[in-house]
Amino acid sequence: MGVGAVDIDAYTDFQCPFCKQFEQTTGPLLDRLVADRAIRLIYHPMNLLDSVSTAAYSTRAGAASGAAADAGRFREYTRVLFENQPPEGGPGLSDGELIELGQETGITDPAFAETIRTGRYLPWPPYVTERAIARGVAGTPSVFANSVPIAARPGAILKAVDAVLA
Repeated sequence: MGVGAVDIDAYTDFQCPFCKQFEQTTGPLLDRLVADRAIRLIYHPMNLLDSVSTAAYSTRAGAASGAAADAGRFREYTRVLFENQPPEGGPGLSDGELIELGQETGITDPAFAETIRTGRYLPWPPYVTERAIARGVAGTPSVFANSVPIAARPGAILKAVDAVLA
């Protein structure tokens, strides 16, 4: 999303507590940089933590975020997923709960729920993870500015953006 001069790629996992912290501390800055037309923000929902979930939560949440993107509510849905992040080691939120969170963000199109129920985007997070690992991503959150890895912190992101825009 966005049309800025700097591509910011953010690799996250919806079950990762560090990704939740990243969203809480960096999300407002990223939103502002998108609004200021400084960056193009690309999220890459990974499924690294499926191994600590009893019901492939990282994959299911990532797939649901794809359905939210179809509805034009990816950022809002990302925020609500992290706000309602379940603890590691369990099944995570049910598909019904994922649908309800979408409705909380204003998604009213029945296609959103149908996309989650049918599992349309379930192959997407494993594919994203495979591509991320090939790129050298070893964990989440990981951030790149114009293909250069940077620390997943507001100051580092702002410094990278300022360097390109200067």
